[in-house]
Amino acid sequence: MINVVEIKHLSKIFKNPDITAIDNINLTLPQGEVIGLIGPDGSGKTTLIRLLLGLLVPTEGNISVLGLNPTEQTQSLHRLIGYMPQKFGLYEDLSIAENMNLYADLKELSAKERHKQFTRLLQFTGLTPFIKRLAGQLSGGMKQKSGLACTLLGNPHFLLLDEPSVGVDPISRRELMKMVYSLRDDGITVLWSTSYLDEAENFDRVLLLNSGKLIFNGKPQDLTAKVSNRVFQTKDPSLNPRCLIRQLMKSNLPLTDAVISGSHVRLLFKQNSDISLIKFPLEAIAPRFEDAVIDILGGAPMRPSRIAKRIELTDIPDTVIRAEKLTKMYGDFTAAKNISFNIKRGEIFGLLGPNGAGKSTTFKMLCGLVKPTLGYGFILNTDMIKNAASARSYLGYMAQKFSLFSTLSVIQNLRFFSGIYGLRGKERDNRIKQMIVEFELKPYLQQPAGDLPLGFKQRLALACAIMHNPPILFLDEPTSGVDPLTRREFWNHINSMVEKGVTVMVTTHFMDEAEYCDRIALIYQGQAIKIGTPDELKNHGETMEEAFIRLINEYKNEAA
Repeated sequence: MINVVEIKHLSKIFKNPDITAIDNINLTLPQGEVIGLIGPDGSGKTTLIRLLLGLLVPTEGNISVLGLNPTEQTQSLHRLIGYMPQKFGLYEDLSIAENMNLYADLKELSAKERHKQFTRLLQFTGLTPFIKRLAGQLSGGMKQKSGLACTLLGNPHFLLLDEPSVGVDPISRRELMKMVYSLRDDGITVLWSTSYLDEAENFDRVLLLNSGKLIFNGKPQDLTAKVSNRVFQTKDPSLNPRCLIRQLMKSNLPLTDAVISGSHVRLLFKQNSDISLIKFPLEAIAPRFEDAVIDILGGAPMRPSRIAKRIELTDIPDTVIRAEKLTKMYGDFTAAKNISFNIKRGEIFGLLGPNGAGKSTTFKMLCGLVKPTLGYGFILNTDMIKNAASARSYLGYMAQKFSLFSTLSVIQNLRFFSGIYGLRGKERDNRIKQMIVEFELKPYLQQPAGDLPLGFKQRLALACAIMHNPPILFLDEPTSGVDPLTRREFWNHINSMVEKGVTVMVTTHFMDEAEYCDRIALIYQGQAIKIGTPDELKNHGETMEEAFIRLINEYKNEAA
């Protein structure tokens, strides 16, 4: 079998400060496999991809990609590979056709070859009807398909995909994965960096990096097998799962991980634990690849969050958020139609749905960023239309994008947002100090927010959103693209605040994360087609993802 990549004793060290991003890696990648690249934030994934592309020069060691040296034969190599970056892959003010022509120019394709490949790739991705649409007007899934089409121009032998499914709904992710697997059948090798471990579970091979070291290289099933007979679930009818997890954290149980799964808590025990000593009921369940990754990385943080200690909420009504027949129309297009629900004090309410379904529109109407065409939204009985400024004062808002000013330092962002939320004088200084300590931001205070590792960006964004002790949090895909350890840390903070009465509305594409919600509204074609608990939604499928897809397909079939 031909090896597409051969790496020997590869290291990459960055100066000022000294950081070993890649630490003495030896690796071969065979032809015709889909290979997952996973690891925590700062583990070296992006550095490895850039070394393979010839964008960085190794400190030590040798790299061969398709028989070429990436740093000495860069131009020749780039004719043979396709690279799809997580950001900036498409120019949003150009149409699909214009983006493809730009990439074709870079690949130096002739007019005849260009026409032939355009026709094939547009048909392959299902984008033929949309070739004149601007990239900035595409849904998340269509953007990724368009990016893949551009990447495949020139018939590359090796594809490098950097987080291609971040922010993409489960249906589009499945379609994207199906397309990529069909490329493998043509002998193309794919290196797919991802933070979705359910995605990585289906790859031919997985590379797991941690602190620059390659700590696992093999089939995902082989890693999953290492946690067999160590994964259980439990529930206590007298406690909600958040309270149960808090109690488990205070215990001395030999736990590596504990996460909410609907009405249950999913537990991963340490190796060689004596389960027979556990005094509450345990139900053995099948391990997931994510369990094995958490285990090999040393386990999730099992300590209570300190964030909620300073939260004191008074005079908060039982119903905190009300949506009454919210409707938003843009000309003849209805983005949201007659959406109604109530959210209780201390509840986590999730909005799920495919890209372009109307989640963000609903979200933005309720936090005062978009004015409804019809209907009403109330925050703590304050009308969002008549008194938007007053209603927004009760909110902490964390957007998927643009939560931070990337050119400002960490401390400048904290100062700016504290002022926006009306904090002044000693109170402002004390709150900023608390955020720095609680989110461990001190080493990064003078660093521009745009240069932070993704996990620390999320910490900073959450710190900015909660420093004024809001009774309500709006979180728009708050953990998109972050690794599972960072996700657990984030939700540990959220759960601790919710226990003190904070109410949370969240959008997410992580189906496991949706199980942390008390209730979920499934949005499709601008309507709330199902509202219920995670367990109620899972009555329509064995997993949340299967339920998500089945409910949408059932709705489409009924509407047909």
